[in-house]
Amino acid sequence: MTEQHDTLRARVRDFAEREVRPLIPEMESRKTVHHELSRLIAAQGWLGVTIPTEYGGMGMGHLAKTVIIEELARVSGAMGAMVQASQLGVAKILHFGSDEQKKTWLPRVADGTCLPTIAVTETASGGHVLGMRARAVRDGDDYILNGHKVFVGNSHVGDLHGVVVRTGLGPKGLTAFLVEADRPGFALAPQQSTMGLHGFSFGEVLFENCRVPAANRLGDEGDGLAVAYSSSILYGRANLTAVSLGIHQAILDATVEYASERELYGKPIAELDNVKQKIGQITSRLMTARITAYHAAHLLDRGEPCDIELMNAKLVNVESALDSAREAMEIHAAIGLTTERPVERFLRDAYHIFAPAGTSDVQRLRLAEAAMGRTRGQWSERIAANGGAVAVH
Repeated sequence: MTEQHDTLRARVRDFAEREVRPLIPEMESRKTVHHELSRLIAAQGWLGVTIPTEYGGMGMGHLAKTVIIEELARVSGAMGAMVQASQLGVAKILHFGSDEQKKTWLPRVADGTCLPTIAVTETASGGHVLGMRARAVRDGDDYILNGHKVFVGNSHVGDLHGVVVRTGLGPKGLTAFLVEADRPGFALAPQQSTMGLHGFSFGEVLFENCRVPAANRLGDEGDGLAVAYSSSILYGRANLTAVSLGIHQAILDATVEYASERELYGKPIAELDNVKQKIGQITSRLMTARITAYHAAHLLDRGEPCDIELMNAKLVNVESALDSAREAMEIHAAIGLTTERPVERFLRDAYHIFAPAGTSDVQRLRLAEAAMGRTRGQWSERIAANGGAVAVH
């Protein structure tokens, strides 16, 4: 961490306390996307933290991105999730976009006038990318898209959707496109109520004879698998790690505050040994989780192979945040089950980070394969070697 990171953290934390925290009751009661707050956060320029300065971005990299997401998620997991989902949209343009696409879209993302997304998952295929059925058929200078995507982060607030669909058979039969939200044939399904992350949208997008210019294609036909995998592995895991980290910090803060206020037998329960043990365990988990998160982001910034570190960071942060949320609930006891205290919100929000970009089981399987020498190379290495383009093997 540098002084620049510290300054950024202070700025984001101040913003989160002033602008985000007062709106949490409204977001929790409405349980729907908060358009105005999403736009206000985007207007701060933080979606452009990894975008080079030549395109109007901050050019500060992944560690700075982690700080931004962490500090927003510390106050609102939903708003941390909003920024992390937008960063997935940034990734596909940075690494697969043409010069014209970069010049067109990256400055708009950087100044907050465009919120990008990535849309890969489908109802039938779930996390099995090769099982997708949404298709694009070439028609002259256009492609015609049909199908749907689900669990699209920023679905109902996004302006530009990075969509991976089938253009052929097998791993080489996937292709990615940039689809504007106002394009004819594109539609949104009604937003569904969710367990947590109230204020964020991760819904369903629909394509019915949606005509998209070939100029909107990301890379070549057949590059879709690389767009999907690299976005998930290199950006999704790091971004979701940061959301978990912010929620975890909030869990500790809220628990220490409550245990210091709540009195039993004439003294705060924070003085009871069993409560101290739990708080100490939460603190230890958080410290370890933060090290794994920052270390992985630092390696990504340096262009070093770090797929394994990113997997571990997501695994450690998600699992430790969930464990700490459970212990925090035990310390709060019955009042933790009410909305009078925020710990129940932290628990609900933390569960939302478990599945995206690979569940904990997936991370463990990949870590085991790496330990046994069965990996086929690392996506982080491929991106660095190709100057931003990813080769599919």
